[in-house]
Amino acid sequence: MAAQKINEAHEHIAKAEKCLKTSLTKWKPDFDSAASEYAKAAVCFKNAKQYEQAKDAYLKEAEYHTENKTAIEQAGMMMKEQKKMPEAIQYIEKACMMYMENGTPDTAAMALDRAGKLIEPINLEKAVDLYQKAAGVFENEDRLRQAVELLGKASRLLVRLKRLDEAAVALQKEKNMYKEIENFPMCFKKTTAQVLVHLHRGDYVAADKCVRESYSLPGYSGSEDCVAMETLLQGYDEQDEDQVYRVCNSPLLKYMDNDVSTKVSLKRETPPPGGVLVVKLQNRGAKQHTSINALTSLEELIILMLHLTHLILYQL
Repeated sequence: MAAQKINEAHEHIAKAEKCLKTSLTKWKPDFDSAASEYAKAAVCFKNAKQYEQAKDAYLKEAEYHTENKTAIEQAGMMMKEQKKMPEAIQYIEKACMMYMENGTPDTAAMALDRAGKLIEPINLEKAVDLYQKAAGVFENEDRLRQAVELLGKASRLLVRLKRLDEAAVALQKEKNMYKEIENFPMCFKKTTAQVLVHLHRGDYVAADKCVRESYSLPGYSGSEDCVAMETLLQGYDEQDEDQVYRVCNSPLLKYMDNDVSTKVSLKRETPPPGGVLVVKLQNRGAKQHTSINALTSLEELIILMLHLTHLILYQL
C-alpha cells in the first residue's frame, strides 16, 4: 500500500513538472495545475507516512499557488509528525501571517492555538508566546470569549514558569475581559488566583488591592471567594500561619470539580521539626505528591500557594 502511494506521488510530481515546462506552443508555465499536482503528491506521501517528502510537496504547492496558506500550515504538520517541533511552529507561524494578510484573522488565531498545543509539552515559553498572540488576534476582532480562554492558557503557563510579574498582569487582563462579558463568577476565581500570585511575589498591598477592587463586582462582597481571600489576607498580615493554612485547606481550594476531575487535598504530617505540608493532586486517577519540607514560616507557606494557583488556573 505504501509503495503504491509513493509511486502515485511520483506520478503527480512528474505531471507537475510537465505543467511547469514551456515550449514553442506553450509560452507560460501552468502554475495552478502544477500546484494541484503537488497537492495530490503531498497527500500520497502523507498516506505513505513519508512526511519529509510530503512537507516538500506541500511547500512546492505553496510556491506555485501563493494564495494557499493551508499548504504552508500542512507543511508544518508534516514536521510535527517527524517530531521536528521548532520547524513545525515556524511553518505554522508563517501560515498565520499569510492568513492575517489575507483577511482571515480567525483562521490565524486558531492556527496559533494549535501551534501552542503542539509546542507546550516541550517549550512552555514558546507556548505562552503563541497563546498570547492568538488571544491578541481574537481581541482585535472583538471576540473576547475566545481571547480570554487563550489568555487563561498563557496565565497558567506563566505561573508554572514562575514568571509571576507577567502572570499577575495576564490575570488582571483576563479579569477585565470576564468583567466586560459579564462573567462575574470567573472574575471571582481570577481574583483568587491574583491574590495567591501577588502573595507569592511578596506584594501584600497588590493582593489586598485586588480584593478591594473586586468589591464592585456584582455578588462578590460576602461571597465564599471573597470571605476566603479576606481571611487569607488577614492571616498573612497578622503572621498567623494556622489561619493561612485553614484557608488553603478550605473546600474552596481543596475540592475543585472540573472537566478534568482535578482535586487538591492538603494535610499536615508531623515528622521532625517543622512538619511537612503535602499537596496531593489527583487527575483522572493519577496521583502526584509535592512536599514542602521544614515548613516553619509564613513565607514558606506561600510556596504552597503557588501550587494552588497553578491548579486553580488549570481548572478554569
